Amino acid sequence: MAFDKIRIKDIALRAGVSVGTVDRVLHKRPNVSKSALEKVEKALDEMDYEPNVYASALAYNKDYNFICIIPQHESEAYWEEIEEGVQAATKRRRDFHVSLHLIYYERFNSDSFQEATKQCLEAKPDGVIVVPAKLELTRDFTDQLTDMQTPFILLDSYLPDLKPLAFFGQDSFQSGYFAARMLMLIASKEEEIMLMKQLKDGHIGSKQQNNRETGFRHYMRDHFPEINIIELNLPLGGTREEFDVILEKFFQEHPHVHHCITFNSKAHLVGQFLLRTNRRNVQIMGYDMVPKNADCVRQGSISFLIAQHAYMQGYSCIETLFQAIVLKKEVTPVNYMPIELLTKENIEFYRRTNIG
Repeated sequence: MAFDKIRIKDIALRAGVSVGTVDRVLHKRPNVSKSALEKVEKALDEMDYEPNVYASALAYNKDYNFICIIPQHESEAYWEEIEEGVQAATKRRRDFHVSLHLIYYERFNSDSFQEATKQCLEAKPDGVIVVPAKLELTRDFTDQLTDMQTPFILLDSYLPDLKPLAFFGQDSFQSGYFAARMLMLIASKEEEIMLMKQLKDGHIGSKQQNNRETGFRHYMRDHFPEINIIELNLPLGGTREEFDVILEKFFQEHPHVHHCITFNSKAHLVGQFLLRTNRRNVQIMGYDMVPKNADCVRQGSISFLIAQHAYMQGYSCIETLFQAIVLKKEVTPVNYMPIELLTKENIEFYRRTNIG
C-alpha cells in the first residue's frame, strides 16, 4: 500500500487498537502501553508506512534561522557562487520558515573571524555553515556550537576532529594531483612552470589551496622532478596596473615559461594580461568557472579550468541543514565535489546549477 494513501484508521484496524493510540505512537506521545506500541509498530512495518515529514514540518510552523560565515569577497570569485547557492536553497525552502543570515569575515584577520563568530553565537541560530579560519579559532567556535547543540557544516576545508554535521568541498590533495597530471599532458617538455599565488603577509588564502599545491608538488616530484616550479606572488588587493608590472617583469626574466598554474579562482589575472600583451605562446591553468575565467578559456589564455561546483556546494549546505534540522533526517557526513576539467571545447556545456 502506498504510504501517501495510508490513513490512521487503516493502521488502527490492522493493529487492533484505537485511532487515538496510533496517533500517539506516530507523534511519539506518552501513555502508550508496550503491547499497543508493538502492535502499531508491527502494522506500520507490514504496511511499509512512512510519515509525511514535509507536511509535519509545515504544520509545525516553526521559524528556522541558519547562518553562513564566509570570507569577504569580490565579484567573480568562488565565494560569490557559494553565496548564490545558499541564497537559492533558502528561497526554495521559505515555505518552511527557513531564513538565512550571511556574516562575512576578513581573510587572515583573526579579530574579524572572532567578531563574526561572536555575532553568530549571540544570534543563537538553528544551524550554521562556516568556512574555517585558523584551526584553533575555528575549534573554539565549533566547540561552543557543540555545547549549544547547534549543528554546523564545514565548507571548503575538512576538519573531521571538529565533528561537523557534514562537510562540502573537493578532496583538495587529489584535486591538485589531478591538476598536475592534466597540465603535464601539454607541458611535459617544459623546463620551467610558473606557480601564481596571492599571498598576504606571506600566507596563502586557505587550507584548501595549500592542499592542492601539496598534491600538485607530489605529482611533479614523482613524475617530473626535473621541471623547475617558479613561484610568483600577485598581492591580494593589488591593482591591474601593479599586476601588469609584476607579470611583465616575470615574463621578461623567464622567456622559456609557457605554462602557468594557480590554485585559486584568479587565473584570469594572468589570462587577461596574456591577452592584452598578445602572448599567445603562454597559458595558465586555474580553478572555478567564474565569468572572467570562462572568457579567458574561450580566448585561449587559460588552458584548463577545474570546476568545483561552488554554487552546488552552497546550495547543498543549506539543503543538508534543512534535511537534518527541519525534517529530522540522517544526512551524508562527507560530501566531496566532483573534480571536472573544463576546456574551450566543453566549457559551454558546464552547468553550475545542476541541482534538482
